[in-house]
Order: sequence, then structure tokens, then C-alpha cells
Amino acid sequence: MRAMTGLGKLDRKRLAAIIRGTKDTITVQEASKILSIAPSDAAKLLARWTQKGWLSRVRRGMYVQIPLESRTTEMPLEDPWVIAERLFAPCYIGGWSAAEYWDLTEQVFRTIVVITVQKPRNRSPVIKGTKFLLRTTSAKFIFGLKSIWRGQTKVSVSDPSRTIIDMLAELRLGGGIRLAADMFTNYLNSGNKNLPLLIEYAKRLNNGAVFKRLGFLLERLAPAEKSAIDDSRSALTTGYIKLDPALNKYRLVTRWRLWLPRSWDSNIQNKV
Repeated sequence: MRAMTGLGKLDRKRLAAIIRGTKDTITVQEASKILSIAPSDAAKLLARWTQKGWLSRVRRGMYVQIPLESRTTEMPLEDPWVIAERLFAPCYIGGWSAAEYWDLTEQVFRTIVVITVQKPRNRSPVIKGTKFLLRTTSAKFIFGLKSIWRGQTKVSVSDPSRTIIDMLAELRLGGGIRLAADMFTNYLNSGNKNLPLLIEYAKRLNNGAVFKRLGFLLERLAPAEKSAIDDSRSALTTGYIKLDPALNKYRLVTRWRLWLPRSWDSNIQNKV
């Protein structure tokens, strides 16, 4: 734990200029441009201010300001979504993190799901105590997003329909089939329900597993949605998959080309 120490008049003026000229985070490149100094000199300044307790290092070359009321520099991230946008762009917040934002779940997740075009070596980084789960996607699949402001930074988050489709494509983004099904149920009962858009997104994603899981869940949870169920049936691809890859297969549902785990052998009670 380090306490803040004083800054000279010139340093205070420089730091104030940088804070005014940046949004939520400070990079070496931004500081260099604002102060019209070499990047190496800007890096030394930021490092010195960090030692004095005025900044906190997020990662190499990136810092955040320490609030004046803070008693320590060992502070958690004020807004992990902002850091995700700065570190992993082009990207968006998705999976269970987006589901929380859209009130599709009451479950509290401590890990932030980020869908990014980047190919990071570490897909489960921990930054200032905050865990991130990174999934790489192609730039052509960056669609179905909403832009929101977090402080001074605009962040992209998957809209409710895209959130559901992403979780059906990769169940770990929703915490497994049980949680994903609960979120889907909440989606079907919410004002965000838009099944034509859901089908459109599934077609654009072009992932065969999505329609198998989507059709199966619709038939069990919302059997009255005949149009969406028929659309899912007509889009089925060949081959068989597990309802949840993390669970052992028990019984094959040939209609949807799905292997069910034993815990899902009996019919799900309709909730919609």
C-alpha cells in the first residue's frame, strides 16, 4: 500500500492536462501527444506519478487516475467495461455480462465476458483483481450491438437477442445450459423478446448448433411459437451435437439432432 505524495507545480499542470485530454484511461501515446514529448519521456512521467500514488497501472503503457479521496493506490477497476473497451477493441461485452445488463438473469457473475476480434494469448486475464473471459470472433460477426456510455467512454454490448444467440452458440458464455435456458426464459417473458430478430441473428452467425438448441428450447419452453420453431427446423444442419458439451450424453432427440444429458431426459415444464 502506497500513500499519495506531493507533486510539483509543473507535474500538477502536466497531469491536469493529460486528465483533461483523455477519457477514463491514460496511455503513454496519449500522454506523449498531449504534452508534445517523446513516448519514452511520457512513460517515465506516468511511471513516476504512479510511484507517487496519483495513477494506477492497469497494464504496460496504460493507467487510470487515482481518485483524490482514495487512501491507497491498490484499488479495483472502477469500471471493467471501460478497460475492456480500451484493451480489447474491436470488441463487445457479451454472454452473461450482457445478460446481467439486460436483466435477463439475477445471477451475479464476477467475470466479465468480452467478445473480441483480437487473438490474445491469455484468454482469462485478471486485471486489478477483475477476471475477464475473452472469446475471439471474426469482424464479420460483430453485429447486433448497442452502444452505451460508461463515463466518457462509449462501450458496445450485445443486444438481448444477440446475447441469447451467442450463449446458444457457446454455452460457456452463459454458464452452461441450465443458466442459459433460464436467461432464454426471461428473454421470452420480457419486452426484449423479438423472435424474428433472433432467427435473423442465428442465420447471420451461421452456426448449426444454434438452431438445434434454439428449436429444442423453443419447443419445450414456448411451444406456441410455431413460426420460430419451424424456422429452426428448416435451418437444421447434419450431424448430432450435445445439448451441453460439458455434460455426458444420455438420450438422442433425433428431431433436433441433439444428445440430451440424463438430467434433461424428462420434459421441461413450460414457463412461458
